[in-house]
Amino acid sequence: MNDTWYGKQMKIGVLGGGQLGRMLIQAANSLDIQLHMLDPDPNAPCAQIAYSFQVGPLTDYQTVLEFGQGKDLLTVEIENVNTEALKALQKQGTKVFPQPHILELIRDKGLQKQFYIDNQIPTAPFVHFKDNLAEIPFSFPVVHKLRTGGYDGKGVQILKAASELADSFKEPSIIEQCIAFEKELSVIVARNENGQIKCFDAVECQFNPEANLVEFLFSPANITIEIEHQAQQIATDLIEKLDMIGLLAVEFFLTKDGQLLVNEIAPRPHNSGHHTIEIARCSQFEQHLRAILNLPLGDTTLHSAGAMLNLIGEKNYEGPVHYQGIEKIMALPGVHPHLYGKTQTKPFRKMGHITISAPDITEVRTLAQKVKNSIKVISK
Repeated sequence: MNDTWYGKQMKIGVLGGGQLGRMLIQAANSLDIQLHMLDPDPNAPCAQIAYSFQVGPLTDYQTVLEFGQGKDLLTVEIENVNTEALKALQKQGTKVFPQPHILELIRDKGLQKQFYIDNQIPTAPFVHFKDNLAEIPFSFPVVHKLRTGGYDGKGVQILKAASELADSFKEPSIIEQCIAFEKELSVIVARNENGQIKCFDAVECQFNPEANLVEFLFSPANITIEIEHQAQQIATDLIEKLDMIGLLAVEFFLTKDGQLLVNEIAPRPHNSGHHTIEIARCSQFEQHLRAILNLPLGDTTLHSAGAMLNLIGEKNYEGPVHYQGIEKIMALPGVHPHLYGKTQTKPFRKMGHITISAPDITEVRTLAQKVKNSIKVISK
């Protein structure tokens, strides 16, 4: 990469204009990189702050092809995009990271799981499922997942009995053995074109059972050094075997007998890496830019313990958003709100996140609970 990687002469296009893109823009500004965004929503979080913003469908071949014309490099903040257009742009000389064939593999949970099996990546046993009970070799409960289209817990159901299949997904899907796990962990790993790889420390995720998405994450995770090293090694192995350029989030189950099993992966900045903005020497968003531009990867060392709380819309509230209690939490030390610019709230919609930093994880956990009890996302 020569010295024209920054500034207006380097045109980087991003497919998707949501909150991940918004935080990517904030990191890009520090490097004098201008990002051009495409999103179907004219009110998307990036709409008012991108260097340029185009409204259009991410899955339409012609729209993506035309958006990519004249760009030096394209990246994504969502997997569900038209990869055929990205392949055509690649042939024209445009760099696309992560590569289109990797997006195709990862957005299909059936292909993703088969990749783990073929490459000796530890994962829960699974089968492809159509509609025949005989296809399920596992005892109930089982996990039923849509192959494509799922996100933030949507497209996943735990079935306790065979009778529940009638009300579950009818689209192409997989059935996984239900794993008794101790913790859910995540590791963010980056790789550039030179083959340099760096991992952030593992984080420990706590889920909101009703919303079926992450409520808290804590870093450092409460795991042994051996488990930490193993998680980072599996993440490194994965991104190498994928031959992927960019940022990869690797989600794990830590089983009760100490095994690490890969649950899912995401080829982009991820909710489980938001804490790095405040508590790491290089954020996941800066790291993604460094990786796709083939720059030296940043230092992933944490300079404090930290947590992230997802701000999601309260039940029974829908309409113009109001953050009740935000002044109260901003009076607390080490508390940093990140609001995504969404004007309308609805139940369980991600509206922002809050990072919490402190010298040790015990203090972080206490402060995080205080923050959770002090703020609510409601409508006016």
